[in-house]
Amino acid sequence: MDLPENKDPESSGTEDSLGFAVIDTYRDKRTGYPEVVFCSGKTTDQAEAIIVKMREQGIPVLGTKADQALADRVLSRFPETEYDAISRILMVGRVRPKTDLQGLIAVVAAGTSDLPIAKEAALSAEFLGSKVELINDVGIAGIHRLFRRLPDIRKARVVVAVAGMEGALAGVLAGQISVPVIAVPTSVGYGASFGGLSALLGMITSCAPGISVVNIDNGFGAGYQANLINQGAAAIL
Repeated sequence: MDLPENKDPESSGTEDSLGFAVIDTYRDKRTGYPEVVFCSGKTTDQAEAIIVKMREQGIPVLGTKADQALADRVLSRFPETEYDAISRILMVGRVRPKTDLQGLIAVVAAGTSDLPIAKEAALSAEFLGSKVELINDVGIAGIHRLFRRLPDIRKARVVVAVAGMEGALAGVLAGQISVPVIAVPTSVGYGASFGGLSALLGMITSCAPGISVVNIDNGFGAGYQANLINQGAAAIL
């Protein structure tokens, strides 16, 4: 990956203000990747205005937690828009074309109920420039399913483990592979899972080394971090 030159962001950065939002149009020069739009909590008008302004500046747009109403609005303006209703990921353009993706990242989901967050991680990493293999429904309740897919998982430079309930998938994976594991707790589970808190604490306190943990349901954060690790490895190899 071509890294940006070291520049003073205070003196060389640019911003566009919409009144309710200030768009960081120089972020890709500082960090290598553009600003990402977290759509939840914004009105449809606000999110649309941010996306339109970014596209006017030629910035590829990744929108997370986007709903269908916003996707329809953006698609009417930009026919190249891609929207996945399961993950609620919206993309207009990409950091790298699909034909130029580097990899590999394995995104491993414990169950189908974890799939929305797993797909958020996978599509975020693809948008940023990595090849991704999504492996679904291999949780430890049927651990033979996970072991059957280990040869595929071991081809990856980094693995994202997505699980709710007690969050044990990440620790099991970390004990079977030789690359970093990024654990994503999801809010999937019965009452005592406390909306993902049980999975979060289980992942943080795992005895298996090589695990880092992002926040509950933060598939984007895991995909972003996995891409950084993957691209860093690509630069070295």
